[in-house]
Amino acid sequence: MDIRQELEKRILIIDGAMGTMIQQYKLAEADYRGERFKDWPSDVKGNNDLLNITQPHIITEIHKKYLDAGADIIETNTFSSTVIAMADYGMQSLAYELNVAAAKCAREAIKQSGKVAWVAGAIGPLNKTLSLSPDVNNPGFRAVTFDEVVAAYYEQVKGLVDGGVDILLIETIFDTLNAKAAIFAIKKYFRDTQKESLPIMISGTITDASGRTLSGQTLEAFYTSIMHARPLSVGLNCALGAKEMRPHIEELSQIASCYVSAYPNAGLPNAMGEYDENPEDTGHYLEEWAKEGFVNIVGGCCGTTPDHIKHIADHVKNIKPRQLPIVEKELV
Repeated sequence: MDIRQELEKRILIIDGAMGTMIQQYKLAEADYRGERFKDWPSDVKGNNDLLNITQPHIITEIHKKYLDAGADIIETNTFSSTVIAMADYGMQSLAYELNVAAAKCAREAIKQSGKVAWVAGAIGPLNKTLSLSPDVNNPGFRAVTFDEVVAAYYEQVKGLVDGGVDILLIETIFDTLNAKAAIFAIKKYFRDTQKESLPIMISGTITDASGRTLSGQTLEAFYTSIMHARPLSVGLNCALGAKEMRPHIEELSQIASCYVSAYPNAGLPNAMGEYDENPEDTGHYLEEWAKEGFVNIVGGCCGTTPDHIKHIADHVKNIKPRQLPIVEKELV
């Protein structure tokens, strides 16, 4: 089924947090290692992407829970599956394999659910940034080059496509230059391989009340910077809860010529770094956005669970999606 045709008919539901669900399994170091990595020289607990290889049944089970809750789009467990991010664990060589394995887990969950759903290959923002210096005494220093970021994303895209994803999702963008490298890598991959291009979803993150990304862009500047990719959707996720994200989603819905996505956190974290917003409240917030005509794709980020997704799905199921604006061509 063509996702664009479905987006014209209804608001689609994207899944909730993967990390929040993994935490509920209370996995130990040995669980992360599995048999294959039992003698790995560094600690790997917390490397959630590694579970695609060592505990694929858990990742598949989490995907299935979100599908059963009403998700139409499930994200692969690949937020950090690049050579750059995996360097924290000395596991750079696994990057391609992690992406293939993650996509297969998601595909298996859809098969088990018997639903029509789409797999979005999750492409995270990296733990290194192209726009900011990590050295306060040397503002011109960069921990990574544009070409290195492109190469890392290129390998990730290859793994996701080979694993069978339907969409490529560049998400939680705090540095637009990193996102541009991801876009370039995607376009280059499909140009090099002559394969049919997959739709691209792009989701940024506003980090505070200023309405700017961490690298300093306003929402309109961010959108202008990435619209050349002709994304299927552009949106916001993470950092803020729904209540705080609302004005930014409203603004985005007014300037975007493509579909708009929104998957906020379950409120803002408490003093312990945990999320307290209950599913009913999240559902009500997103229902109001839907009624206002702001959104086409909704779901949850940090702190959200299948229960949150079920409430969101129930609240928006009978509301018409945001209509795409008619963009007039410039008169020359």
